[in-house]
Amino acid sequence: MKRIAQAYFRALKIVTVLCLAALVVLVFGKVLLRYGFNSGITVSEELARLFFVYLSFCGAIVAMRERLHLGTDMVVRRLPHAARKACFVAGHLLMLGATLLFLQESWHQALINLQVKSPVTGFPVAVLYGAGVLS
Repeated sequence: MKRIAQAYFRALKIVTVLCLAALVVLVFGKVLLRYGFNSGITVSEELARLFFVYLSFCGAIVAMRERLHLGTDMVVRRLPHAARKACFVAGHLLMLGATLLFLQESWHQALINLQVKSPVTGFPVAVLYGAGVLS
């Protein structure tokens, strides 16, 4: 089971790097073509937005796994041990509730937008909301 989890997070890291690389190439290419040749790539804006969303969400998943998210604990550090534990439990329960709410609403939006197509690429808009379901 541990190997499966490691492979999953390694795949997420690869997806994150590929999204970042594609985002850089698309945006740089768009700027270069616009200012250098007075033309552009039609699908670059929609694809760049899609890559940015998946980059953010996959990066957040990896950061959560590796405990890289920023946090402030100025107040919690000064509390007694029992109050610190209570704050820890309350914080995690609130995060779990927010995550479940986010999952539910992302799923609803994906279902609603399954038949709606992006104007340029023709992808279903549900692909964009799929990032919320993934996370």
